[in-house]
Amino acid sequence: MGLESVGGLAMHIILSKLGPSDAASVGCVSKRFQLWASDDSIWAQFCSDDLNLSSPLDPYGNPAPSFKAAYQAWRKGFAMYPWSLVTRAKRCWSTLKEWFTANFPEVLPTLHKGASEDEIEEFEKALKIKLPLPTRILYRFCNGQELPNEEFSGSLPSSLSGIIGGYSLYGHLVNVFLLPLQQVINDTKGIMQQLGFSSRSKYIVVAASCTYSEKIFFLNCSTGQLYVGTRNLVTAGEMLPCVPDALISSVHDSKGSQQQDAMLLWLEEHGRRLQDGIIKVHHEGKIRSINQFPEKPPLCTSAITNGVKVRASAAFVPEFSNLQDESDKFMFAYSIRMSLSPDGCVINGTTFSSCQLYWRHWIIRANDAVVSDVNGEAVIGKFPLLRPGEEEFVYESCTSLLASPGSVEGSFTFVPGRLADAKGSPFAVEVSRFPLQLPDYIF
Repeated sequence: MGLESVGGLAMHIILSKLGPSDAASVGCVSKRFQLWASDDSIWAQFCSDDLNLSSPLDPYGNPAPSFKAAYQAWRKGFAMYPWSLVTRAKRCWSTLKEWFTANFPEVLPTLHKGASEDEIEEFEKALKIKLPLPTRILYRFCNGQELPNEEFSGSLPSSLSGIIGGYSLYGHLVNVFLLPLQQVINDTKGIMQQLGFSSRSKYIVVAASCTYSEKIFFLNCSTGQLYVGTRNLVTAGEMLPCVPDALISSVHDSKGSQQQDAMLLWLEEHGRRLQDGIIKVHHEGKIRSINQFPEKPPLCTSAITNGVKVRASAAFVPEFSNLQDESDKFMFAYSIRMSLSPDGCVINGTTFSSCQLYWRHWIIRANDAVVSDVNGEAVIGKFPLLRPGEEEFVYESCTSLLASPGSVEGSFTFVPGRLADAKGSPFAVEVSRFPLQLPDYIF
């Protein structure tokens, strides 16, 4: 019995399991096989699986006459690259854009269309470098972000739409954007000269905070590693790797199938953290931004005492870290979020409609050794009054450590009612121990 006798439905299942290349080959066997292999529902599945496309679009976002035509346009447009790497980079950007659409749509207009091969070649000539293949493909899908127009001089900007996000503590505000190629050229030439790097340096600036607080990320185009500047960046060119070196491989190998540089790994990890809810969009008044303080355990801890809930987590701050300092190498920012349950403050069966913070007690450890035991009034000079159902009171502060990992734990002392009109005795609220540790991926 010939294979043609199995029928269209069975062949549809067989062809969809074979994959695009084999399906196209089967279509060359006979007219009937060609008809089956041209079924657009099969190519719709291939477009979905490989390219996350739900409609037939070519690489430039233009409608194609069919899913098969769309798939062929993609293969032709990226024929110079390993297809497995192309589909991986496409999935990376699809993950990010899907999350932005659902959670942070105001960032979408800042994303540029992908760069053309000609634009990338002109970019490489301008800086006399060769981009790692994964980064090159990432820029084919999205040429960075439109940067804010205003000059930052200390006031809060009107937009915090950097796709990497950041944090704030005291007067230090960070919000990291992925830079478009032309801005990469401008910043690389200016910053590398300022840092005293050779004109033949393989480092380029690929991401930076577009606020008055600088945080700069550098890609080594030779090795494929991504670095972030420390406090000693200007004086000593000091940087930290953002991705484990062991994960980077074959960044200039156009024939292999295992290429991954730090940019691809970094953006994939960022997408995973967003999708898993580890980091989220933070609201501060009318300003929204991606916040790098973790929101889920084990990096974020939570404790409830007498109806008062305290959540706490920390983020590594490389731009304030000083690896040459013998006592305080690593700087960490931490975020404390406190709120009162809808039932109010309950102490020994008595309910109070509010409570106010009076005192704090911190125990800070490095490698399980206590390095600081702090007692003091208020938090950053404030005595928050908590009421049922109100938004969390959030504040950020920082601490430095000689060694990592470390941790912070302690308690807040509240009074029921108000400090000026206490309704009962002060009570301690637990701050569950949260980690201070150098992350595998630095953002």
